[in-house]
Amino acid sequence: MEDHRCEVILLQTSDVHGCLLPRSYADQSEVCYGLARVASIIKEERRKHKQVLLMDSGDSLQGTPLTYYHARVNSTPAHPVIACMNELGYDAAGIGNHEFNYGLPYLERTMKEARFPWLSANILDTATGQPKFGPPYLIKELPLGLRIGILGLTTSYIPNWERPEHITGLTFSDPVEAARTWVHHMKEHERADVIVVAYHGGLERDVKTGVPTEPLTGENVGIALCQQVPGIDVLLTGHQHRSLAGCEVNGVCVVQPGYEGRALGKVTLQLANEGEGWKLLYKQSELVGADDYEPDPVIEDKVREVETLTQAWLDQPIGEVDGDLSIHAPAEVRLSEHPLIEWINRVQMDVSGADVSCTALFDNRSSGFGAVITMRDLVTFYVYPNTLKVLRISGRDLREALEQSAQYFTLDDTGAIIVHPAYLAPKPQHYNYDMWEGIEYTLDISRPAGQRVTRLEHNGRPVADQQAFDVVMNNYRASGGGNFEMFRDKPVVKDIPMDMVELLADYITSHGRITASVNHNWLVVGGHSPAPDLARTSAETRTRAGR
Repeated sequence: MEDHRCEVILLQTSDVHGCLLPRSYADQSEVCYGLARVASIIKEERRKHKQVLLMDSGDSLQGTPLTYYHARVNSTPAHPVIACMNELGYDAAGIGNHEFNYGLPYLERTMKEARFPWLSANILDTATGQPKFGPPYLIKELPLGLRIGILGLTTSYIPNWERPEHITGLTFSDPVEAARTWVHHMKEHERADVIVVAYHGGLERDVKTGVPTEPLTGENVGIALCQQVPGIDVLLTGHQHRSLAGCEVNGVCVVQPGYEGRALGKVTLQLANEGEGWKLLYKQSELVGADDYEPDPVIEDKVREVETLTQAWLDQPIGEVDGDLSIHAPAEVRLSEHPLIEWINRVQMDVSGADVSCTALFDNRSSGFGAVITMRDLVTFYVYPNTLKVLRISGRDLREALEQSAQYFTLDDTGAIIVHPAYLAPKPQHYNYDMWEGIEYTLDISRPAGQRVTRLEHNGRPVADQQAFDVVMNNYRASGGGNFEMFRDKPVVKDIPMDMVELLADYITSHGRITASVNHNWLVVGGHSPAPDLARTSAETRTRAGR
């Protein structure tokens, strides 16, 4: 019997978050990432190899002003991300949690533009119990009869974050159970020789030691998939924004290509068929960085129309500022009350009627607001399509929430306050540190975690554990997102369904001018002054944290 051999290259993007062009929306400076640069890698790989499959693991449709503009302002042009993915000839795409941010009708309309299937075995139509978005897997038959099976999975934790009206009629089942069912089906009934799982989720444990690296909530179950589901050969992960390659878990080749098109995941498979079926001889994952590649002009041309419209919209002035709402050092904003954070909290309190509010500085990109506020300033500062909820919580809940936020900080060997490493890896989580208005409090970082709230008052009086408070916060936090379990399932006093960018824009335009002020109602103490970047938190902290 003739000996057949075959090499297959799997290419993967994940968590592109609408980042198509290699330019910053904050100041239009050149950046070293984006799908246009990744496109050049994809085309090079196709020139070098005969058998290439290209997949995405989710969170492609949301994350930049470009995608916000298309979803909320003008959806007439073709969706820019889908146009680029069609041009690049994706074989399949997974579904991430951020795909639902603009509602199910928008998502379904956008999906119809794609010339590739969307795969998710565990997002089910509640009425039928069947996968909602079509077949949960794809079989690609290559020359010589080699059959590659691609199964899509999505983190089942989405109902803990997403607005209920955006996921009405959907059930998010356990990815591990779904994988057991469908991997067996693909092996037995589809005769798949290789099983690839494209999972919008990450790794809950250390790859080498197996020690949990996060609370085992079920948000990420990549290790469980490798250990508990026989038959998986390759796991293409995402969601955590990690750069991960060159590793195996229980014999499964694992890769995760970061985010925003900073790298392309590449898995090389070598197989042989000596007459008794295909055998996988070799598999290896690697990352190909985008920074050494020039942007592909075809991709840039694909989005030129909607990009031009977006840039014009971003430059629209919407209001003016009395005082200073600019951000010079994000670290200082989180250590000492800043007028922009106070203003956000004041707006939230004004529109909701609540007398206590919390918010966060989501990442380290925004420079705040200048004397004239534009939509560019607003969408660069408020990067998520959040809405607001007012919860009724107790004084005990309030104290626990402050203690949770205080874990964002720790002290280095010199006694300087720095960001705790757990909030920097596997991805930055600056959005999980809240700052509050309507209460007075002090956090002492020199004290043990859980004992750092040394002052907590409301209107000058100590807060009692059983005291009731109506608190306004974004919907992510209100659902318990970021391990704020004290907020989960609390009574919702008011639900404000307008996106925060729209809400803030309406507030600014209706007032014309806003005034910078700060009342210094909170303090962070317990260490000496850190370096300007909060004690060497690395270049990664200056990038957007995608939750």
